Amino acid sequence: MTGAAPTDEIAPVRAGVPAPAVPGPVPRLLPWLLTLGGALGLLSAFTLTVERIEILLDPAYRPSCSINPVLSCGSVMVTEQAAVFGFPNPLLGIGAFAVVLTTGVALLAGARFPLWYWGGLLAGAAAGVLFVHYLIVASLYEIGALCPYCMVVWAVTIPIFWYVALAVLHLVAERSGGPARRGYGLLARYHAVAVVLWFVVVAGLALHRFWDYWSTLV
Repeated sequence: MTGAAPTDEIAPVRAGVPAPAVPGPVPRLLPWLLTLGGALGLLSAFTLTVERIEILLDPAYRPSCSINPVLSCGSVMVTEQAAVFGFPNPLLGIGAFAVVLTTGVALLAGARFPLWYWGGLLAGAAAGVLFVHYLIVASLYEIGALCPYCMVVWAVTIPIFWYVALAVLHLVAERSGGPARRGYGLLARYHAVAVVLWFVVVAGLALHRFWDYWSTLV
């Protein structure tokens, strides 16, 4: 008997053999990541929308996530960056995370999606992660405050984008082989390292930006 093939290797696609139900390096975890990440993002976006409505109704209203001078949703919500497209940003999150949540639940139920669907999901996740990083920079260096509910959105958007990207690369590598297959194998082997480093960089920037305040709490 031969040994099992490493998890980062890709078996060649044969005629009549369907693509994996859940592509990527963590097929058992990806549906849960999309489900739980989508749910947390949707809840955060919905809560931010409600808080924004409360501020519109009562300018003196203090949002539940305004904790101190740095962790202050209220300071963020009233800026122009909080409504980049002319309406509150959380409305985008409600729609986007609803799709992510639905996809995760469908995968848990055994659904299979074609490459075009994964590609569309990746396009949306890429737009989301770019927008999130714009908001991270704006929060740190223009607004000078952090929104806790926004940070939940940041925290779930990054791994959602990363693992959906790996899922699409997996599907592409199955069909093309060669460099795509080798590239996927390398990224799949160290998939968690990239996410950890990503979070460390963002956390380090936040720690450095507000170190004068954080140091007073020690």
